[in-house]
Formats: sequence, structure tokens, C-alpha cells
Amino acid sequence: MASSILTGSGSSQIQKTLAGYVLSQASSSDQAGAEMEGVASAVMQSDKYSDTTKSLAASLLSQSNRCEPSYTF
Repeated sequence: MASSILTGSGSSQIQKTLAGYVLSQASSSDQAGAEMEGVASAVMQSDKYSDTTKSLAASLLSQSNRCEPSYTF
């Protein structure tokens, strides 16, 4: 989905930005920076963004180190 958004002409700038970050993290152990995590979080909390945009934001956040489970034994 992220790849088609980057190449599509009907995609919004926020969709392209999120898609770029999602793809850059797909094959890397790098994590999104705090600024992009903040953008993605704001997208998730807003009613003005489409389901597609929210899906990209959720994907970015799922790759965040804040979403990694922490286990205590």
C-alpha cells in the first residue's frame, strides 16, 4: 500500500510522508523519530484523516520502539 501511495497521483502529502517513513523502516531496524511518531499519533487521534492515512500512521507507530512489549520476569 505504501508503495502505491508514493507513486499515485491522488495521494495527499501526509499520506506520501507517512508512506515514505513506513517503507524506509520496512527492511531496517531503524525506528521512526519522535517527530514522525508525534505526527502519526496526531493523525490517529484526528477525525479529518481517511482510513488509508490512519492505516499508514498505525503502521509507522507499530514500528516504534514505544510499541515494543516490555516483559518483566
